[in-house]
Amino acid sequence: MSTGLIIALIVIVAVVVAVAAVLTLRARGPRHGASLKRRFGPEYERAVTRHDGDTKAAERELSERVERHGSLRVRPLEPAERERYEARWTAAQERFVDAPREAVAEADRLIAELAGTRGFPAGEQYEEQVAALSVHHAHHVEGYRRVHRVARAHPDGAHDGAAGTEDMREAMVEARALFEELVRPSRHDGGHRAAGERTAAPAARRDGHRTPSLLHRRQAKES
Repeated sequence: MSTGLIIALIVIVAVVVAVAAVLTLRARGPRHGASLKRRFGPEYERAVTRHDGDTKAAERELSERVERHGSLRVRPLEPAERERYEARWTAAQERFVDAPREAVAEADRLIAELAGTRGFPAGEQYEEQVAALSVHHAHHVEGYRRVHRVARAHPDGAHDGAAGTEDMREAMVEARALFEELVRPSRHDGGHRAAGERTAAPAARRDGHRTPSLLHRRQAKES
C-alpha cells in the first residue's frame, strides 16, 4: 500500500470520527439542555438571562454547578437543632412588625447558618453557598438571594418608607420557602420528629403565615 493511500485513509477516518462526534453532541445537546431545564426550573431561565440569551453558556455554568455540588451529602439536623432554628425564624417574623430591617437581616443570617449546618458551603462563601443551594433547591434559592440583597441594601440603617417595607416583607416571605426546605426532615433524617418538635413546627408555620397579615393590619391602622 502506497504512502499516499495510507494518508488518504487516515484523513477519511479522522473526518468520519469528527462528523460522528459532532452528530453525537448535537443529539445529546437538546436532551442535556432539557434535563438541566427540568432540574433547575426558574434557575435555568435566570442563568440564560444572565448570559444574554446564550443557552449554551448558561448550560455550561449549570453543568459546572452540578459537577461541583451534585454529590454534596446533606447532613441531617438533630431534633433540638431543628427546634432552635424554627424558634429563631418565628422570632424574626414576629420582630418584623416593629423592626423589619433587623428581622430581614436575621433571616439572611439564619438561612446562611442553617445551610452551613446542613453541609452546604459556609455563609462566608456566599456565592458558592448559593451555587450549591441552587443545585439542590433550585426552585427556592432566589428567595435567599432576594433577602440577602434587601438585608444589605441600606447598611447605614436609614429609615425606609412604605415601599421599602413592602420589599422587605416580600423578601421575607419568599425566603421562608427555602428556610422550610432546609429545616424540613428528609428521608435521611429517620422519617420522624421528636415529640416536642411535632408541636413546635406547626406553631412556627402558623406564626410565619401570620406575618404578612399583621403587617397589613399595622399599615391599615397607620393610614
